[in-house]
Amino acid sequence: MKAARHEMILGLIEKYNIETQDELARILREKGVAVTQATVSRDIKELRLIKVLLDDGKYKYATVDKAESGLKDRFNRIFMNSVISMVSCGNFIIIKTVSGTANAAAEAVDSMKWPEIAGTIAGDNTIFVAVKDAKNTIELEKRFQAMLI
Repeated sequence: MKAARHEMILGLIEKYNIETQDELARILREKGVAVTQATVSRDIKELRLIKVLLDDGKYKYATVDKAESGLKDRFNRIFMNSVISMVSCGNFIIIKTVSGTANAAAEAVDSMKWPEIAGTIAGDNTIFVAVKDAKNTIELEKRFQAMLI
């Protein structure tokens, strides 16, 4: 019963923008599933659902992997819209951004989780990307450049 309810919940949050536990419980009851708000709360915890912000300013439940996918897309857009130029030097890539956007663009780089990157440091309009091995610096710079196209 619980596994079937969990599957139904995953299907519902995929299909509908469900904002609250009460709303989810109501929809489940409409579908013939007898649940309490406490049961729905436990299900949300067990399924590790999170609330994500939608473009219209409202929130909805989503799975962590869906949320991360959406965030990755947003970070990629931020990176594309922020970067002005870049240059490589040794095992660093120095990325110049629009003023005030370096932190968000660096978060985009960090979210990529590329194994060649040791880490990033961001200021107001500059990001230093530390590359673990200098032989990978040029290839990474090309990958960053490709993101801007």
